[in-house]
Amino acid sequence: MQTNLADFVKKNQNSTEAEAILRSCVHCGFCLATCPTYQLLGDELDSPRGRIYLMKQVLEGHTVTQKTQLHLDRCLACRACETTCPSGVRYSHLLDISRGIVEEKVARSNYNELKRFVIRKFLTSRYVFKFSVKVAQLLRAFMPAKIKSSIPPMNSSAADWHNTPHKRRMLVLDGCVQPTLAPNINAATARVLDKLGISLINVAEAGCCGALAYHLNAQQQGLDAMRHNIDVWWPLIESRQIEAIVISASGCGVTVKEYGHFLQYDTAYAEKAKIVAALAKDISEVIVAELEDLTVLLKKASLNRPNKLAFHSPCTLQHGMKIRGVVEKILNSVGITLCQVDNPHLCCGSAGTYSILQPTLSQQLLKDKVIALTANEPAQIVTANIGCLMHIQRGTSLPVKHWIELLDTLLHPSPLSP
Repeated sequence: MQTNLADFVKKNQNSTEAEAILRSCVHCGFCLATCPTYQLLGDELDSPRGRIYLMKQVLEGHTVTQKTQLHLDRCLACRACETTCPSGVRYSHLLDISRGIVEEKVARSNYNELKRFVIRKFLTSRYVFKFSVKVAQLLRAFMPAKIKSSIPPMNSSAADWHNTPHKRRMLVLDGCVQPTLAPNINAATARVLDKLGISLINVAEAGCCGALAYHLNAQQQGLDAMRHNIDVWWPLIESRQIEAIVISASGCGVTVKEYGHFLQYDTAYAEKAKIVAALAKDISEVIVAELEDLTVLLKKASLNRPNKLAFHSPCTLQHGMKIRGVVEKILNSVGITLCQVDNPHLCCGSAGTYSILQPTLSQQLLKDKVIALTANEPAQIVTANIGCLMHIQRGTSLPVKHWIELLDTLLHPSPLSP
């Protein structure tokens, strides 16, 4: 693709990257078949190819309108197009660059600005969020069914991490909303790793990975969150006390793995960010490396395996981190039968804050995803990301859990495992 970047864009530190990404697109259209919004709306401008055309206009200095902003806002950033693209177009990076420019060029209404500000501050302020959820849980019985479905019941099962001291030690990212909405996930992660001879360390000062603010175009706030986490983790990393940073939410994992990209122009953090990114591992990457020991432990347990399950692979896992088939391999290896799920590459509609900001499209995608997941009558659904878990649970009466909780249940058949 021929490009002629505007002068104001050439001054941007991301201009070289943006131009390279634009030039790599050959307009083949393979991405249209896997784009969730194009499948729903049938509008070329709501496809990756169409959005790339709009972003090219933005970067070449054409007038930016609210229509441009709308089409970019509708993108889930699911990155399915990147998996499909034969040319290796780094669409998500181009989207981040272009959204940042559009945010400066097109003013949002006061209501939309306030809404985005509240979402950023509320969801990333862990203690405010936790307090609000606890109050909502106390009042849950008196709320309308539609609101009640979005509030998780109280759960105190995460109290015991079984964190025995081991020679092998790993950090864990607690995140912003997961400790409140599903506290058992990281506790289950700790208990499973404990069985495998690995201690999991939670540094409480670490917070949001930075994705939420960054992808709401508050990019400096997002970068500041990334820098904060690096600062908090660095003493343990520098002293070589940990061998990895374990992340149980794939939405956070894909971001931490790209800290090196996000902070590449920050002279104070660029090298540290690369090291942190290299240490970051989705929990599935850790478990699959210990799969032989895990299967031995589970054979000794001699437990009946759950009935067939459906696994939802989050977009951030399969398209963002390019981890495909690993969770399925783990579950199959421990004797769990997985149902076939049609169109597993398509997004469930959660996509961070997308379900709040684009509720109509999000609900359509949720409906389609639940139909696909439940078509073969699974006993329950498992996934790998807190956002997907909460979103899918609103669309089905089947229990939805993180897959690591399932392993924990098999390894610890006791009251510890719900």
